Amino acid sequence: MTDWIRVSSGTKWEPLVGYSRAVRAGDMVYVAGTTATDSEGNIVGVGDATVQARQALNNIKWALEAVGASLNHVVRTRIFVTDISKWEEVGRVHGEYFKDIRPVATMVEVSRLINSEMILEIEAEAIVRPLDKKESVARQEKTD
Repeated sequence: MTDWIRVSSGTKWEPLVGYSRAVRAGDMVYVAGTTATDSEGNIVGVGDATVQARQALNNIKWALEAVGASLNHVVRTRIFVTDISKWEEVGRVHGEYFKDIRPVATMVEVSRLINSEMILEIEAEAIVRPLDKKESVARQEKTD
């Protein structure tokens, strides 16, 4: 059986909707759609795609590290933007984080996100080495 590690960012939405910020299942890591929110759930960079992209990617970095992964392990990102004309601003920030890693990436325009002040949402998937049993138990205790 595969050991699963689930990480929560502590926002009120995760238990309400029933999801985790990130899930590690063996050597796979999935990071849920991540927006530009701070630790209190406030939107960062209202009206600024560059600031929002940077905050969302920093949130993804935190989630990856919480399950023993890093940006270097990312193999796919999906970027959802509410205004595709901002693709270059968002893409430039993505490039700052991933220029040497170069995961496959998709960017699509959506009609809206859950809050009208959100310009973008980013998902990530990563592949890492499997955890040994002792490491798995230690990390699970941190998230409980």
